[in-house]
Amino acid sequence: MRLHRLSITAFGPFADTQEVDFDTLSAAGIFLLHGATGAGKTSVLDAVCYALYDAVPGARQQRGGAGRDAPLRSDHAPADTYTEVRLELTVGGRRLEITRNPARTRPKRRGTGVTTEKARSHLREYDPAGARWRALSRSHQEIGEEVGQLLGMSREQFCQVVLLPQGDFARFLRADAEARGRLLGRLFDTRRFAAVEERLAELRRGAEQQVREGDQRLLGIAQQMTGAMRTDLEQPLPARAAGDTGLAPAVLEWAAVARSGARERHDIAESALARAESRQARARRILDDARELARLQQRFADTRQRAQTLETSRPRYEEARATLERARKADRVADALALRDDADRAHRTARAARDHARDRLPAGLADSGADHLAALERRTIEERGRVDAALTAERRSAEIDRERADIDRQARADDDLLADAAGWLAGWDTARRSLQERVETAQEAATRAEQLAGQLEPARARLDAAHARDALDNRAEASLRHLNSAREQANDARENWLDLRERRLRGIAAELAAGLVTGEPCAVCGSADHPAPATAGAGQVDQTAEDAASAAVRRAEAAVTEAESHHASVREEFAAARSAAGGATVSDLVALTERLNREHTEAHRLAAGTHEAREALARAEREREDRLAARRSAENRAAARTSRREALDQERTGLEAELVRGRGTADSVAAHAEQLTRRARLLAEAADTVRNVDTTAGRLKEADDRLADAAFRAGFDTPRHAAAALLSAAEQRDLTHRMDAWQAEAAAVADRLAETDAREAAEQPPARPDTALAAREAADSALRAASSALDGSRAECAQLTALSRRAEEEVRRLGPLRTEYERVARLAGLTAGTSTDNDRKMRLESYVLAARLEQVAAAATARLLRMSSGRYTLVHSDARSGGGKRSGLGLHVVDSWTGSARDTATLSGGETFFVSLALALGLADVVTDEAGGARLDTLFIDEGFGSLDDQTLDEVLDVLDSLRERDRSVGIVSHVADLRRRIPTQLEVTKTRRGSTLGIRTGGPDG
Repeated sequence: MRLHRLSITAFGPFADTQEVDFDTLSAAGIFLLHGATGAGKTSVLDAVCYALYDAVPGARQQRGGAGRDAPLRSDHAPADTYTEVRLELTVGGRRLEITRNPARTRPKRRGTGVTTEKARSHLREYDPAGARWRALSRSHQEIGEEVGQLLGMSREQFCQVVLLPQGDFARFLRADAEARGRLLGRLFDTRRFAAVEERLAELRRGAEQQVREGDQRLLGIAQQMTGAMRTDLEQPLPARAAGDTGLAPAVLEWAAVARSGARERHDIAESALARAESRQARARRILDDARELARLQQRFADTRQRAQTLETSRPRYEEARATLERARKADRVADALALRDDADRAHRTARAARDHARDRLPAGLADSGADHLAALERRTIEERGRVDAALTAERRSAEIDRERADIDRQARADDDLLADAAGWLAGWDTARRSLQERVETAQEAATRAEQLAGQLEPARARLDAAHARDALDNRAEASLRHLNSAREQANDARENWLDLRERRLRGIAAELAAGLVTGEPCAVCGSADHPAPATAGAGQVDQTAEDAASAAVRRAEAAVTEAESHHASVREEFAAARSAAGGATVSDLVALTERLNREHTEAHRLAAGTHEAREALARAEREREDRLAARRSAENRAAARTSRREALDQERTGLEAELVRGRGTADSVAAHAEQLTRRARLLAEAADTVRNVDTTAGRLKEADDRLADAAFRAGFDTPRHAAAALLSAAEQRDLTHRMDAWQAEAAAVADRLAETDAREAAEQPPARPDTALAAREAADSALRAASSALDGSRAECAQLTALSRRAEEEVRRLGPLRTEYERVARLAGLTAGTSTDNDRKMRLESYVLAARLEQVAAAATARLLRMSSGRYTLVHSDARSGGGKRSGLGLHVVDSWTGSARDTATLSGGETFFVSLALALGLADVVTDEAGGARLDTLFIDEGFGSLDDQTLDEVLDVLDSLRERDRSVGIVSHVADLRRRIPTQLEVTKTRRGSTLGIRTGGPDG
């Protein structure tokens, strides 16, 4: 990394823009940065750090106050001057320019109070091919990542390696091992080794937890085995705790003893079950015999009762048999009875039909016989035939009437047509001239509409542009207000985030203390003891709140960017609309557009009737021709109608006499014919009903004679007695079934009375099945108890066997876990420095830092030998410190004059300076190589030269001058007057009442 140019405005003590040409200063190899106390020498280095990392060195930033702008903004600068730092440098073969503007507070443009403007950053790269600067990014994060990747080191490393603060290294020489470890840890980023320690500690805790959980599961299985055993025989568990190495063998041995006892109880339960089964079988046989004897005795008693009931029902059986015999004799008369009933029904039906037919005849014919009625029917039919000839004449007369009516209707229509045609043709000339004028007017309107359409579209476009211009003007003002509001909100959000971040940093000790675990090393100091952890105060800010505020800042900045883009877009649209609208107002353009639109609408309306006007003229001419033709046709039809009307009148006169004869007394011939037809039908129906009554009366008399003869032959005195004895088939089946049931019951009773075993059982004493049942139930209960005991014993054996297998599987599974736990525990103790195998009690991170410190001491010794004329050598020591503290970061100086080694804290002031300078230069080399960053061509050394004598100062300057061999330049920050004589190239800082200024001198102390 090589610095080229630095520009500072309103930064620190510098009110105006000050520029530093590092190319001129670096050409000499060593240059002096000097000035009065408080002039701003260190502020130049702060500006370099701020340009690269957006922050000044840590110690000065912490002293700067609550806001980030407090240590950066110059109190001498005018309020309207922006604070700006611009640095031009070459790093990684690329020439870059970094510009930083920190956040600042200013009075609000509207209203009272102040607002905060957000910080801005710009990164540009010089393109040699195009000989121009090319913008890369405006994002703080992207620029920070780009610079960090190119330099290969953090801000803390840069401040230690490039801006060598001698006071810090002097304190490093006097610090204890823990303080050195914290500094080296930041420089060499050994967090990964601390993470390894923490990871091994977590693995140890996890493995220990798994082993304990496995032991707890094993004890849980043993507890389940205890629950599975019989309560009165429960065996106490082995007195072992989780984590005890002898727990597993003790549990397995205890489980084997429990299984043996369960098997013995199982054998005893099987013997008891066999005895209970034998007693239960014997009780069951006794109960079966008692139940069989009771059944036979009850069967015999039931049979005697059934025999008595049967004798009681015998009279009803005899009565049913007699009734069935009479019904079977009456069945021989059933056909004659049915025939007589059918004849009687037919005769009654015939008489009803005759009476109905007579009621429809005239009163004089009510008692007429069938022959008289038939004769009247024949005469009526003959008269109906004579009327049929008159029907034809009547139909022709009706046709003549309809034809005459049609002729008259046609005549009236033709008269109306002739009158209408005469009136229409009379006004034809006037109508034709009007239609022709209408066509000419429509054609002229079409031409006018085309001219107005060409003027209307541009007027509408200008009106739309004017509307858009006025609306966009309002939108532009609104977007500007929105942009200003977004900027103020973004400034407020950033101010809130910075306030929360500062409050969190003030309480970071309490936040770290919340994660401390008793017995676990502290993530900051590495100590396992936490005697007084910090506690959170009121209003403590956590990481979540800070992240939320940071996210709000990003959202607010994105809103500002969006608002800026929207405002620019609205302004562009406004300019385009204003150009299109010209200078006319909206009201003028509205009036113009409305006038043109009215004229165009009217012209278009008239032009739209061109085709209709032409069609109207054509239709009128066609209608004239049609009316002339219709008038000629009507005149011809009138002549033809006159001849036809005379012919129809003559034919009507010839038909009138025949029609008078055919109508008779009726209104028409058809009505007279209908009367005759209805009368003939009534006479025919009446004659048929009279003849049917006579026929059915003869059939009824014949059926009565047959019924009387059949009843006598069947043995009945009268047909009425036979009808009373007649039963239906269902009634006869019911009587038959009752008789059959009585006979079957009698046979069954006789068979059961003949049974020998029932009769012999009845002769024995009454059976006692209830006593046998009680004995059998007692045997069943004993059997169930024995069976339940055996099932419980079997379940106990099965559960103990299954749980024993689970215990054995758990023991086998715990074997590898316990082995892994022992291995991880040894590694964790070794890396944490608590293991007995770690003789020096060094943590892994301390061990790595010790190796790095050894490299730093070797690199520093190469320069320290030249500064001390070969007297001093800086060596690393890993001996343990006193008071039981851990070792690994000791640092001694070996004096070749005395051959003794002493602690660096015993060095004098001058010795401390050049030893710390050698240490700083060596550390710069090692850190650069470790970080893999860019080559550092520019270094700064801050103060400490006033403690050296002339000879030592010359030797130190020679060492610094030798850095030019590696193409490096060194800037010495000091106010020692003797250095201005020894170093001709100088950057002088001059302070005044209006702020400090910078100047370069290259010609010696007098310029």
